[in-house]
Amino acid sequence: MEALRVEHIVKRFPNVLANDDVSLSIEKGEIFAIVGENGAGKSTLMKIVYGLYLPDSGSIYVFGKKASIRSSRDAINLKIGMVHQEFMLIPRFTVTENIVLGDEPKKYGFVFDYSRAKEEIEALSESYALEVDPKERVENLPVGIQQRVEVLKILRRGAEILIFDEPTAFLTPEETEELFKTLRKLKEGGKTIIFISHKLSEVMEIADRIAVMRRGRVQGVVKKEETNERELAKMMVGRDVVLEIERVKREPGNVVFEVKDLTVKNVRGVIGLKDVSFAVREGEIVAIAGVEGNGQSELVNAILGFYRPVKGTISIAGNEMKFVTPYEIRSKGLAYITEDRKRRGLILQYRARENIILGKHTLYPFSKNGIMNDSAIDEYATRKLEEFDVRPPEPYMKAVNFSGGNQQKIILARELSMEHKFLLASQPTRGLDVGAMEFVYKWLIEEKKRGIGILLISLELSEVMGLADRILVLYKGEIVGETTPEETNEIELGEMMLGLKRMVRQ
Repeated sequence: MEALRVEHIVKRFPNVLANDDVSLSIEKGEIFAIVGENGAGKSTLMKIVYGLYLPDSGSIYVFGKKASIRSSRDAINLKIGMVHQEFMLIPRFTVTENIVLGDEPKKYGFVFDYSRAKEEIEALSESYALEVDPKERVENLPVGIQQRVEVLKILRRGAEILIFDEPTAFLTPEETEELFKTLRKLKEGGKTIIFISHKLSEVMEIADRIAVMRRGRVQGVVKKEETNERELAKMMVGRDVVLEIERVKREPGNVVFEVKDLTVKNVRGVIGLKDVSFAVREGEIVAIAGVEGNGQSELVNAILGFYRPVKGTISIAGNEMKFVTPYEIRSKGLAYITEDRKRRGLILQYRARENIILGKHTLYPFSKNGIMNDSAIDEYATRKLEEFDVRPPEPYMKAVNFSGGNQQKIILARELSMEHKFLLASQPTRGLDVGAMEFVYKWLIEEKKRGIGILLISLELSEVMGLADRILVLYKGEIVGETTPEETNEIELGEMMLGLKRMVRQ
């Protein structure tokens, strides 16, 4: 039986044709994946199905009947639910309050019956093997458990078609495997799963059929057993993509960055990083692996000068800094690729030209005596947009209107064009498609070849194993492992990340 069919969907935004005559048919009880580059139109299509956008033209059929979906409430009434990449939860509310919000059980006709709601959540959690604590506040939960709350919320509303938009973007390998167990159980129960992703290995593991989109159009629909990652990547990008990360051997030079006995408190005033010491040398990539929330944030914020360490020192290019400030460490030679390009990497309402010169905007030739030199800015920005293959190469386009992959390219264009000796790359490929990931890897390897020392912080073990010369594992704010890709494997790294094993060199 057909669960969902979209026919000839067209959706335009200013200067962008997001969906260009898209037609798809999805069967009941299957896991149907939609893959494509950032900006290919896959999320836009699903937001139309869920009622967040209205199509300019086209039709939607749900369980064989033509549907009018003009809001998310319409979608919910048609038994469609969506788990967004950025969760729609209220952090200070409990699990129970989040799940029943907008559909609260009442007693006396108007009073919120919390006890009954809690019992409902406990029963629902048990029936789907999605363990949660109904009394816990969402802000205290790891990302994987927050995602369970989102799933339980839409299941409680009777969803038969479940849309997951980039569901593994912020999950650890262990959390991803737990999610896949849940998806398979939902499929066994007759639910229809739509899985939007750019991670081809995961798509090949979980999907029954796969639709590939490129530039707003469907390039084809294939069965999992009739394709492979390389073919999917070629359909997505329109060319052959190098999926393997190039291994570059280079003799490391002098120490370019070092922390000694670094201890840092987190935002709650609790020690989040304890007595951490390591060094990065010229032409070396040192990777920090670990489950999110084990001290990576405290380390990054201390390096950048946003957090003041309790004790310890930070040195760059031989300069020890007792009181680090963002301006000081940047001036000493740090470049920074942030994991959060929308909040830390870009000023979204600024145009590409302004974002590319940030940090140099007060310097010649971009300004003189406080007056901006528009011709110099335009010439530089246009050149950098072309060099870093930003699409479209429009210097006057606002950063918010670029796709995620092209936003990341703007950040790379700015950071790697500055004078720097050390690169801090924190989750540099988070949320990127295979083509954009290939681009980022190419530039990281070029930086290594040039003798730049790189500290890579990543949740992607394949990325860590493919790029790093040395690997440090953080667990509960301490380094519990130090190894190399030649001396370990992903299983062993995972054990260290979970605190089950230590491998620290003396």
